[in-house]
Amino acid sequence: MWSDGMKNNIKTSIRKFFKTSEGTLFIIFLFVFALMSVLSPGKFLSPINMESMAYQIPEFGILALSMMLVIMTGGMNLSLTFSAALGMIIGGLVMSNLYTANHGALLAVTVGIATMLGIAALCGLFNGWIIALFGVTPMIATLGSSTLFEGICLNITHGGAISGFPMTFIAIGNSTFLRIPIPMWIFFIVVVFCWLLLERSKLGKSIEIIGCNPIAARYSGIRVKRVLIKTYLIGGILAGIAAMIMASRYNSAKESYGSSYLLQSVAACVLGGTDINGGSGKVAGTIIAVLILQVISSGLNIFGLNRYLTTVITGLVLIAVLTIHFIISIKKRNIQ
Repeated sequence: MWSDGMKNNIKTSIRKFFKTSEGTLFIIFLFVFALMSVLSPGKFLSPINMESMAYQIPEFGILALSMMLVIMTGGMNLSLTFSAALGMIIGGLVMSNLYTANHGALLAVTVGIATMLGIAALCGLFNGWIIALFGVTPMIATLGSSTLFEGICLNITHGGAISGFPMTFIAIGNSTFLRIPIPMWIFFIVVVFCWLLLERSKLGKSIEIIGCNPIAARYSGIRVKRVLIKTYLIGGILAGIAAMIMASRYNSAKESYGSSYLLQSVAACVLGGTDINGGSGKVAGTIIAVLILQVISSGLNIFGLNRYLTTVITGLVLIAVLTIHFIISIKKRNIQ
């Protein structure tokens, strides 16, 4: 039995949570979830749909966290999804070739996954290197690298898909552990890592300071260039993890896989409270925003609406949130 003191502490913590922006987002999530449940209770709440969302949320959420880290530095990564695609394709090609050459499933999967993560990490390192060392605007740099990575992907696949993966690899994206999808366990580990990075590490504090004022950060002794390169490198590794989940879930690798997540990742970050100008961001807010957007997407699919309508709604949400943030910032300046 809990003591009265423990009960009061729990009640106080809950009240404090719902007074935060994350608490408000959680209420919105509950409202959207309830709305979809009422409009289509038989289909939306069905085990098949719940399972489908549980398998889709991890790849979306990991890409959103990758984008969040970069935005917090005052940057942007428009090559995020093609970084994941390039890692997926090259890693998938290596895995498929090793497996068909009878080198064993374990070796093929191990080397394939390592290649996926490594290539995606190199993509992130490439972006960070251009931005930090040459001072290229992040949006311009990653727009260029996005075209570069896409071109490499298409030259390798010629628009087709890489397939022929071992069942051991396919099981990662399509199996459960303790009745919870394995991708969800991977997502949980990534969430904990990102939270520890931002809340408990020196690098996380440096990311926030650089996002607020890079000049002040430099004068305070922070090695801005090194932090930027590390941030884009970590973002690349996270993109590689998302790529691994997608390739395993689809049992193939293609340059178009995950392309719709670029805009959605930015929307999830902004909706989750990440300042588009850098300096602040919360893991919890981003995750709740991912849940909201995923519920909306799943609901629209169930209603039989055009899947591209999800992109329209995501764009409208992004514009609305950015407009609200802009108005609030103007009011704060006027008050000061």
